[in-house]
Amino acid sequence: MSTHERQNRRKTVTGFITSRMGDKSVKVTIPYKTPHPLYHKVINRKTVLHVHDEKNAAKVGDKVEVTETRPISRLKRWRIVRIVEVAVGTDIVAISEQDVAELVPTKITKS
Repeated sequence: MSTHERQNRRKTVTGFITSRMGDKSVKVTIPYKTPHPLYHKVINRKTVLHVHDEKNAAKVGDKVEVTETRPISRLKRWRIVRIVEVAVGTDIVAISEQDVAELVPTKITKS
């Protein structure tokens, strides 16, 4: 093991910042679409992560890349790697689920 580095097995996902909770803390929403198992209608789903923002650089509406990390607090298990896109507007308002769902590709399930 001394000649080989450990492989990075941590998950990395991309999502949108929907809320700034306090100092160095944000909520990131990861939307996805999945078909209903019986009726096959596409359903919008989301996963909300509590994320550590060390530099307090991210704003509401930014698209960010987050990765798994050790537990930082009771809920925070993720941290921001980089800001992919900066939000266009300067207003601090929450993003609706419908706005985010329009930008997300459909998640395909195995049959």
